[in-house]
Amino acid sequence: MSLTAFLYRLGKGAARRPWAVVAAWVLLAAGIFAAGRLAGAAFVDDFRIPGAEAQAAMDELRERFPERAGVTATVVFHARTGTLADPAAMQAIRTTLARVATLPHVVAVADPTQPGGEGGVSADRTVAFSTVRYDASIDELGRAAADRLAEAVAPARRAGLQVETGGPLVEYTHLPEPRGAEAVGLTAAVIVLFLAFGSVVAMGLPIATALVGLGSSLALVWLISHVTDVPTLTPTLATMLALGVGIDYALFIVTRYREGLQRGEPVDEAVGRAIATSGQAVLFAGFTVMVAIWGLWVSGIPFVGMIGTVASIAVAVAVLAALTLLPALLGVIGTRIDALGLARLRHRAAHEGVWARWARTVARHPWRSLLGGLAVIALLTVPVFSMRLGLEVGVAGKGSTQARAAALIERGFGPGLNAPLLLVVDLAEPGDRAAVEAIAGAVAADPGVATLTEPLVSPDGRTALLTVIPRTGRADEETADLVRRLREEVLPPLERETGARALVGGVTALLLDLSDRVAGRLPVLIAAVVALSFVLLLLVFRSILVPVKAAVLNALSISAAYGTVVAVFQWGWGAGLIGVDHTVSIVSFVPMVMFAILFGLSMDYEVFLLSRVREEYLVDRDTVESVAVGIRSTARVITSAALVMIAVFLAFLLNESTTVKMIGFGLAVAVLIDATLVRIVLVPATMVLLGHANWWLPRWLERVLPPVHIEGESVLAPRGAPEPSGKPAPSPT
Repeated sequence: MSLTAFLYRLGKGAARRPWAVVAAWVLLAAGIFAAGRLAGAAFVDDFRIPGAEAQAAMDELRERFPERAGVTATVVFHARTGTLADPAAMQAIRTTLARVATLPHVVAVADPTQPGGEGGVSADRTVAFSTVRYDASIDELGRAAADRLAEAVAPARRAGLQVETGGPLVEYTHLPEPRGAEAVGLTAAVIVLFLAFGSVVAMGLPIATALVGLGSSLALVWLISHVTDVPTLTPTLATMLALGVGIDYALFIVTRYREGLQRGEPVDEAVGRAIATSGQAVLFAGFTVMVAIWGLWVSGIPFVGMIGTVASIAVAVAVLAALTLLPALLGVIGTRIDALGLARLRHRAAHEGVWARWARTVARHPWRSLLGGLAVIALLTVPVFSMRLGLEVGVAGKGSTQARAAALIERGFGPGLNAPLLLVVDLAEPGDRAAVEAIAGAVAADPGVATLTEPLVSPDGRTALLTVIPRTGRADEETADLVRRLREEVLPPLERETGARALVGGVTALLLDLSDRVAGRLPVLIAAVVALSFVLLLLVFRSILVPVKAAVLNALSISAAYGTVVAVFQWGWGAGLIGVDHTVSIVSFVPMVMFAILFGLSMDYEVFLLSRVREEYLVDRDTVESVAVGIRSTARVITSAALVMIAVFLAFLLNESTTVKMIGFGLAVAVLIDATLVRIVLVPATMVLLGHANWWLPRWLERVLPPVHIEGESVLAPRGAPEPSGKPAPSPT
């Protein structure tokens, strides 16, 4: 049985037995959601980078200083009035730190009143901090340890002190607050769908399907977080995808179903054909999105790869819901799909003349349209050339406790204390004090170093550990320059002279290595995803130039999206309008995540438009007319789908995390560019210019390519005939 025939029977069967399918979905989704809520979330950010110098330093630290290899946290005390020298404040601090010392896995709590330790009091005696050291890693402790720490500092808060917790344990187990982003996105989607369909019922079906998929996929992500290390950004990204693709995929199928009813098809037949045609395109598009996101493993960074793999669950659930739950709901609704609507809106939705006129205008002036569209994209792309990948303190925003802790430490002790570097020195000879002193002296003399701690030597005398406090913060370019300078200029001559091996590590160095790894692997990811899309489009459209053109235009639209992200977040153009009050570097892994998601999503619109263009072209071989009909027939649906995506992505600007804002804004801009400049200007202009060459395919390649019918119409029997056997209908001669 062919895939088209299988999907036809799947959709028709669900429409004939709708309540059984709906009941099965309700029971399954409720069970998964209940299990997920019961288990809770256990997200952590584990930035292990195989082969990176900072990772090697961390591995060495675990082996030589196991008592120092555990994760740390920071407790910061601030006197809102007076100073911390007040007896009541001092007593509250002592009581609090004593409670912290009793927490599981805590092996050391620094006394801020003791000089030279991992704590301190500011010169004005209004800020103090204590470093809490654990005997386990962040992935072993998880969010529960950070929550226990937050509870343990209650005595100092009750005494009137401001107490904030920070450090790696808190920074990388924190979930960003959504602040109603999902509700805002859904509300905007409801408005767009109602205007597109002109009916409350037709509008409600994609929303209901997407919500069921969202709840199920998030619960699955929660459950998986107890099995493996799932980054804290993953549920937010999964939510974006679940809402965006869930609504869009249902929109495509509902649109095809309504067309079937308008042709006079029975309900079950209209559902079956909608699933066999648009449903097959949804299956293809969803698989493409998932594969593109899985491509994040090309980065060689488990953290980044895991974000894509786990978030892709949302896409898989959305596809499954669209192919099974939605046809059942359509079977329940039947011919009442246009109920509770406005006839005037439905009439407008059916009127496509403006798009046909637009397509013919582009066709009459292809060079002008092509050059104008490329000029706009080139202008938007210009900022990309100044993109600076930066470091990120966790995924949370400025309203989080860790951000407030970092701000207090910077205020009291300078920014460098939030960005310590660990210098792990393997000595050629055990106890070689001269080598340690030479390295320490050279590092301390660097103008970017504020202070350097006394070296700690391992019991066997073969390894020394020094903590380097920079003069600048973790996100400052000067800190990155310091790390590179130590690695490339300061330490190599001393290593040759002393025979020692010095590694620069710590969280700051690890995040810098993350940025460098992403910058190096992004071209590899781009090449892999572009190659995959070329093969898929080659199979679907049996053309050489169509996939080449699609790959080039998609890459251009993503480059333009990168440019707008740089202009807003790095240059600060309009940043205040989206809740960003200062310029920031582009978070290192954001371009990679954006590219994987966007290249997959853009295939939805590419397939939807070009499949219709090819269908018309095969009728009369008229390129201009086929492009005009393709745009006229698909523009409203593509525009509606794009508006839904844009609304969902922009809603996440309400999130407190700068990283989440960056991803949401970038995805929204890219979809806007893709659905406007690319789909209705550049694609028709290039197709008109290429003419018949659009569909050129060498004969030898035609013979070896397997037949793929993405819309499935050639396999379906003529309307009113018996159900399809699964064999393609004979081609007209």
